[in-house]
Amino acid sequence: MTTVETPGAELYFEVRTFLAREARLLDEERYPEWLALFTEDGTYWVPGIENRGRHDRSGTYAAERMAYFDDTVADLRHRVDRFTAPTAWAEDPATRHLHVISNIEIETCAVPGELTVRSVFVNYRGQGSADSAVLYGRRVDRLRRVDGELRIAARKVVLSHATLPAKNINTFF
Repeated sequence: MTTVETPGAELYFEVRTFLAREARLLDEERYPEWLALFTEDGTYWVPGIENRGRHDRSGTYAAERMAYFDDTVADLRHRVDRFTAPTAWAEDPATRHLHVISNIEIETCAVPGELTVRSVFVNYRGQGSADSAVLYGRRVDRLRRVDGELRIAARKVVLSHATLPAKNINTFF
């Protein structure tokens, strides 16, 4: 059995505050500030989910199978540029976002200055007067201290949906 070091209240508060601020930046579509929360070598992975029987040991997702996002920070910048371009007809009217982050767990890593942070989320997306969707999932983040500040070095998002309850996923988790 692996022993997980429990972080102190101060670190837990710092991580919780970081995640709450990140959610607010996404809700307010403050994408340049959100991107600044990533390390330059950061990654963002949202694998597609496959329904598989319990006997199938290959799992519901894998790196070599389909992903909704498998991005570097440069890829994320490109997506942000596309979302905010005047020609982004799918974003007119703009999507209304609401991110709720909960069940935050923090583990220290073998790499000094890095943490593994697990959380769950609810992402409400509304557009126009009648179009809306709610997405649920889990995240595993690797946070790294850069110049004394927490940054996202890697994010894995596992959606709870095998079939998306939305026309698209023009949102970040």
